[in-house]
Amino acid sequence: MAQKQSFWFSSNGLAALTLIGAVSYFLFMEHREHLFQFLPFLILLLCPLMHIFMHRGHGHGGHGGHGEDNAQNGQNDLGYQKGYEDGLRDREEHEKNQ
Repeated sequence: MAQKQSFWFSSNGLAALTLIGAVSYFLFMEHREHLFQFLPFLILLLCPLMHIFMHRGHGHGGHGGHGEDNAQNGQNDLGYQKGYEDGLRDREEHEKNQ
């Protein structure tokens, strides 16, 4: 099966990137003072966007079931299960030594 080429690497995509680059350059050169005037507000607007897009890396998979027991949440995760069992074992050893 042939893999479909990305639009941005096609001739139309490269022409679009060139046009976007040229327009951005001239827009920046002619309206630099106006852009710098709003720069602090643009930085503040980036905060919610970064919050939204960076939460994908945490592995939430959704926000349902916050009230469930942590042992049940990690039931299918072998690393979590091993850590949970090690913690129980360490607690039992600590209680025996006291």
